[in-house]
Amino acid sequence: MIAFIATIATLGAAVWALVKLRTVVDVACGYKSKVLCTAIFASGRALDPQGADEIAADSYWILRPFRSRVDARAASVTTSFGGLRPRTAVYCPGFGATLSYGSAGPKRSPQPPVSSLQSPVSAHVRAAVALRPEVQAVVDRAFLEPNPSRRRRTHAVVVVHDGDIVAERYGRGVGPDTPLPGWSMAKSVLNALVGILIDEGRLSVDSKELLPMWRSPDPRAAISLEDLLRMRSGLRFAEVYSNPWSDVLSMLFNAPDAAGYAASSRLSAPPGSVWSYASGTTNILSSIVRRTVGESAYPSWPHRALFDRIGMSSAVVEPDASGTFIFSSFMLATARDWARYGQLWVDGGQSGNRTILSKDWIRFSTTPTVQSADGRFGAHWWLKLNPEIGGDDPVAPSIARDAFFAIGHEGQTLTVIPSRGLVIVRLGAAIYIDAWNQAEFVASIQEAV
Repeated sequence: MIAFIATIATLGAAVWALVKLRTVVDVACGYKSKVLCTAIFASGRALDPQGADEIAADSYWILRPFRSRVDARAASVTTSFGGLRPRTAVYCPGFGATLSYGSAGPKRSPQPPVSSLQSPVSAHVRAAVALRPEVQAVVDRAFLEPNPSRRRRTHAVVVVHDGDIVAERYGRGVGPDTPLPGWSMAKSVLNALVGILIDEGRLSVDSKELLPMWRSPDPRAAISLEDLLRMRSGLRFAEVYSNPWSDVLSMLFNAPDAAGYAASSRLSAPPGSVWSYASGTTNILSSIVRRTVGESAYPSWPHRALFDRIGMSSAVVEPDASGTFIFSSFMLATARDWARYGQLWVDGGQSGNRTILSKDWIRFSTTPTVQSADGRFGAHWWLKLNPEIGGDDPVAPSIARDAFFAIGHEGQTLTVIPSRGLVIVRLGAAIYIDAWNQAEFVASIQEAV
């Protein structure tokens, strides 16, 4: 009997290990296919599918044994581990790259229309006609590599002051017309789309029972829209990129329905009581937007409601296989268009003589969430910088008090400082996040301006 129990235990441990290993392989293959498909087909960058920094450098060395095959005709990338567990990402014009899951492949919708309307000049960041050498000098330093073991890999920087580009630079293989991923910067864009629906009376920050699966007596029925916007839903969700079994990686690279994955989480704290940054929360919000807008309008709605109205013609939000836009992580735009989004907030939600966002929504979004440490988070905007990107640097207190930030994986940043008329965009691949000191960079730009 003891031998039998030992055998069963050994077999159980082996099965558990295989399941865990399979998850690692699936996530790794999904990550590599998705990142490469976006970079090659959506950004138009000529990357080595085996050795590009974005999938091989620094801590990404673990992805090197996973081999990728690019199919230019099908606009797809397939990655496998020795031919096992292949995962494919497919590019669709206007919608970027989406991972397919067998029959649950990417849903192809008509390409979102780009408006023929000419937005007012104030909605655009104006061409680089007022370059300032002192600001450009700071920007140029952002492309240096002072620490070879912590490479910053800056791809693009745009600095806008009072609506004019006053400094701008791009890295190798990238230019003003190259759409680049903002990763979690997209969360702050979803903020505006939710704000538009709230200003129109189609949503309310006080709404509860937000999803069919969250109906009373389910305790998740108590989660409000404001709780989601302020990342205090109470849902259990592990946002740990160094753990291949964490919720965020499983959701983004191993789940055909990201919002459904996140919404199925159980509560770990009463709604509204604890702040916890979670990409799953954003994708739940994205699914709520989808239900509010309606299926027929949804594919083109972000363009019609926001992007076209402020001149962000390059913006692309990538959906998951279920068709929901992954606003937690998957949006691309040129550096200038990311700056246009920031300019909307500097201009108080105005685009020329049109109101895109109400002053009430801007005030709500930039009001600290008291449950977050030091009130550093608002409503899908950061109000203070975290230590890993310079938040504890001695220069951090010199940044204007009204500054707020959209911040993404690998050091993507959008800084908005209304009192200084400043918008600062930095895009790159700082795989070790502490390689990029956002506080030092912003303080230097602010001083130069």
